[in-house]
Amino acid sequence: MKIRYLEIVTPDPKGTCKIFELSRGVTFTGPHAAVGNGFLADMPDGGQISVRAPMHAGEEPVTRTYFLTDDIEDSTEAAVNAGAELAHPALEIPGMGTFSIFFHGGNQFGFWQD
Repeated sequence: MKIRYLEIVTPDPKGTCKIFELSRGVTFTGPHAAVGNGFLADMPDGGQISVRAPMHAGEEPVTRTYFLTDDIEDSTEAAVNAGAELAHPALEIPGMGTFSIFFHGGNQFGFWQD
């Protein structure tokens, strides 16, 4: 499985970006409105990391991993059929791809289709 997109939701996005910039030598750009005003950095394998603040008062800090898939509808349906709770159905972000989010076992995951 390939990680396509890693989303970090934190009350201190700039501080979190600085940690990775100084410790790993990555460069973040943004904020980008298309991804909730997240700051983006490219991963060596072609994936991306996004660091953003919570988008509403009820959103808790989380690190959410989105796995690359060739068929987001089938992958999302299979996860739900296996017991996951659908948190967000497939939604296209123009120019970036399509994502879905599901919860299971106290964790949050997603699928991403380019």
